[in-house]
Amino acid sequence: MDFDFIVGIAFFAVVYGIFHLYVRRKERLALIEKGLTANIFNSEANVSPSLKYGIFCIGIAIGFLFGDILAKSTNLEEGVAYVSMIFLFGGLALVIYYFIAKKHARKE
Repeated sequence: MDFDFIVGIAFFAVVYGIFHLYVRRKERLALIEKGLTANIFNSEANVSPSLKYGIFCIGIAIGFLFGDILAKSTNLEEGVAYVSMIFLFGGLALVIYYFIAKKHARKE
């Protein structure tokens, strides 16, 4: 399987991440200068972020497994099968986390 496309995706993800962190830092500094707190960025402070990453990694692993099953049982190319299943199950994992966090916030 050829992983050249992952290098391009990783490059743009890193550039986006650095840009996002830079903008977020500037926003927080502007709030601090005005005497406000940066609590608006902590919308899910009561839910553990490790839960999000754990569910997301489980979704990615299930995506790999189903991608392998899909590649072997159909005429679909390996790359398409793996990428589609990884995105599908990774996205489903994040949606599941959203509902868990929403339910947790409603309790408090």
